[in-house]
Amino acid sequence: MKRILVVCTGNLCRSPMVMALLQARLARDDDRRDWQVASAGVWAVEGASASTHGIEEMAERGIDLSRHRARPVSRQLVEAADLVLVMTQHHAEALEAAFPGQACKVHLLSEMVGRRYDIQDPYGGARSEYTCVARELEQLIEDGYPRIVALAEGGRAD
Repeated sequence: MKRILVVCTGNLCRSPMVMALLQARLARDDDRRDWQVASAGVWAVEGASASTHGIEEMAERGIDLSRHRARPVSRQLVEAADLVLVMTQHHAEALEAAFPGQACKVHLLSEMVGRRYDIQDPYGGARSEYTCVARELEQLIEDGYPRIVALAEGGRAD
């Protein structure tokens, strides 16, 4: 069983949505249904609920995020992960500085599709912003799934 950790800023929007979407994608993969996906935030407040619009976006996809509670990233979470997916270069830099021995595990989600860019944070924005970000996340997970799997399994998928 492999473990993937998804990290954003507050663990309220992007990382919970990626966690949920990636879990749903893994559930459709008979060989990887037992993989675990967790999420955390570099500036998370322990116990905060996922954003309302994020919960609504996932509900439209048949995914319940209502029980999600934010948590800060920790050494234990990073060390337990086979792969750490982040939303921005700032997140990658923060994790690499805090956990230099784990830096090889840290990748931008956008890199899974051969690009390198930051995924915008919809926090505090309109529902339409969450819709756009959720669609982008879905596409990145679907198109980047082979690379996600390869990296989590310890291989290279260049």
